Amino acid sequence: MEFKKGHENFIKHLKEIGRPQTTVVAYTKDIEQLISHLEARNVENLLTVEFDNLNEFIDSLRSSNYTLKSISRKINSIKTFFKYLNNQGFVKVNPSKDLKHPKVESKAPRILSRLEYGALRDACREDVRTLAMVEILLQTGLRISELSELKVGGVEVESTSPKLTLPKKNAVSAREIPLNKAAVTAVKKYLEERPRVASDFLFITKSGNPILIRNIRSTIDRYFDLAGIKDAKVNDLRHTFVAFHLQNGTNIQTLSKISGHKRLSTTEKYLEFIENPKAQESSELSIL
Repeated sequence: MEFKKGHENFIKHLKEIGRPQTTVVAYTKDIEQLISHLEARNVENLLTVEFDNLNEFIDSLRSSNYTLKSISRKINSIKTFFKYLNNQGFVKVNPSKDLKHPKVESKAPRILSRLEYGALRDACREDVRTLAMVEILLQTGLRISELSELKVGGVEVESTSPKLTLPKKNAVSAREIPLNKAAVTAVKKYLEERPRVASDFLFITKSGNPILIRNIRSTIDRYFDLAGIKDAKVNDLRHTFVAFHLQNGTNIQTLSKISGHKRLSTTEKYLEFIENPKAQESSELSIL
């Protein structure tokens, strides 16, 4: 099978199964880079790719000073690519199955202090849309991709038990997340000023288009700068949500489910980075 055809089929498959656009873009670039490497070494097509060809590509990344994290991501892309080709019968043997990920040391998550997330709120208080996005991220632990895809119908703020409802997507189960007073207040203020256009998405532009992930990221990054918060990223709001609730005794099983973690061990890792967690007795979410 030709490289181009296999690549096109793979990317089409990723889109059909609903992978996030950021993932599709990353996989596209990773596989393009691999194909360029293979073609430069006269590998004829996908059927003739061997383990040594792939391992040589990984070695070339190391010699080009790619970080271990980047190399690990590219290996994951390669494995996913060849697993797809093998499952579809495009290649008889999966040459990537013995590729090993480099050992990557886990960095401590960036957890915002009360002073920092208070400063972030103050910085964007006059921007009702951004404040609503910040409050949802901070109070629910949503991923930025989930925030961008949030629908108006999935947000209940007038109920006596306000909540977000997220549908199942890929390996992440459907889940309901309670909304506290801070999030409800911010969302209600935003809805009052939200453009009066037909759109199912909660966060939209003036023309009614959903806000892109990169625009959410750049907007909140700008407010991090205005608030004087150093070395913080949007995903750190999710880290802060998990760490805060562990610190304050939220039941770890409840927290793991609400956070959409595939494994309880993912939630448990945060215990290494918080001081003196309280006894985990409560099943309710406290308020940031």
